[in-house]
Amino acid sequence: MATNRQVKLIARPKPGLFAREDFSIEDASLTEPGAGEIRVKIEVVSLDPAMRGWVNESKSYVKPVPLGGVMRAYSAGIVDASSHPSFAVGDAVQGLLGVQQYAVSNGKGLVKVDLTKAPIERWVGGLGMPGWTAYFGLLDVGEPKEGETVVVSAASGAVGSLVGQIAKIKGCRVVGIAGGPEKCRYVTEELGFDASVDYKAGDLASQLKTACPNGIDVNFENVGGDILDTILLQMNVHGRIALCGLISGYTATEAPPGPKNIRAVLTQRLRMQGLIVFDWADRIPEAIEQLGTWHAEGLLKIREDLQQGGVDAFPDVVNMLYTGSNNGKLVLKV
Repeated sequence: MATNRQVKLIARPKPGLFAREDFSIEDASLTEPGAGEIRVKIEVVSLDPAMRGWVNESKSYVKPVPLGGVMRAYSAGIVDASSHPSFAVGDAVQGLLGVQQYAVSNGKGLVKVDLTKAPIERWVGGLGMPGWTAYFGLLDVGEPKEGETVVVSAASGAVGSLVGQIAKIKGCRVVGIAGGPEKCRYVTEELGFDASVDYKAGDLASQLKTACPNGIDVNFENVGGDILDTILLQMNVHGRIALCGLISGYTATEAPPGPKNIRAVLTQRLRMQGLIVFDWADRIPEAIEQLGTWHAEGLLKIREDLQQGGVDAFPDVVNMLYTGSNNGKLVLKV
């Protein structure tokens, strides 16, 4: 009898990294889709920093994953059974399908993807939610103008790497902040950023001043903490900060301090705005089309870190996000 292997959340994680004991890996019976539903055989699961927040009971932009529920995740796969007029067997789709081998869906929120244009893992990476986040977060929130200086933290990551490349397309000077010589080399030599700053090398403020002699007009912030505090003091008047993530505090064992240099928001008349990709749900086709065009033209380079091991590997592989040991968009092969 066919089964569906699933990762379920069974305990609210303690501060710090995920523990394998937070999850249960179970075989459930394989469900047939009802009227107006489809079943998707999942091929890949996107691993994203936001997962650490999705399991906490604190107030957020979505309800926490319920205890005993399948772990929330963007996944992509192939429709293998359908009773839905808009989806046929063989269609490739992506959406919030969870960490499991199969998912039954009514089709709401699912996006069809074209595997002739890119492999399936790219549709949960640079052409999927991370790409949409970069596209809308930079262009709608950051509002970069030609000739301005854009600084991107976590610049070698799934979102940051695309933000910097889009900023270059828009004619900006782009500086990436990354951890270690190899990631910094990747940012400049392969992605085409104008400069990179290694936050692990020390003296971040001095490095940043050298890389940004005319100050910073736009900051796309993925990290927070000391990096954001350093950037605040080098922002130009009427600069914009697109606050996408605060990953430096996601696994903190105690509440991190607030920005010490928040006064710069007042004195420099900065605009700081948080962003969640769901805010642009009705414009996702626009992002897919434009990102796909740039990718086909060779203007966007996208790299996935495809991990093996299936759903059983999820509890261990997901922590690579918080230790910085992944290289590119972290994706789990189911």
